[in-house]
Amino acid sequence: MIKAIYPGSFDPITNGHLDIIHRASKIFNRIVVVVAENSRKKSLFSIEEKVNMIQNVIAELKNVEVQSFRGLLIDCARSNHANIILRGMRAISDFEYESQFALMNKKMAPEIETVFMVTSTRFSYLNSSIVKEVASLNGCIGELVPPFVEKMLKTKYGYS
Repeated sequence: MIKAIYPGSFDPITNGHLDIIHRASKIFNRIVVVVAENSRKKSLFSIEEKVNMIQNVIAELKNVEVQSFRGLLIDCARSNHANIILRGMRAISDFEYESQFALMNKKMAPEIETVFMVTSTRFSYLNSSIVKEVASLNGCIGELVPPFVEKMLKTKYGYS
């Protein structure tokens, strides 16, 4: 069985993230979307809110589950019996950053592979920071995030 974990801060989950999840769900037997607790980043949403958002927007994908995790990513992979760490990439500029982590993970856990998946072209500019910036100014984010996430953002910024 090929089981992958797809880690990220997902603050919030975007249509770019969902593009990766949907495509990967056709490749891997199981995927665990892991909401990582990152003390270096100030999050708009709590871990619980992010897990809830993701569960809501991936509900139709029967081979995908969601959980939160704090600590080393390889420990998360091992605890989930995952042999793949899935990472999404938007542009070549993501490669240097992502490859450093992949090499470190490989050093610590040689049995776990990192697989990079490039997002679809229509989402290559998209990230959570851009979504939050546009949402904070009451801009149109309907094509950037699922409706449930759009509603949560509008509520968070007081535009509902």
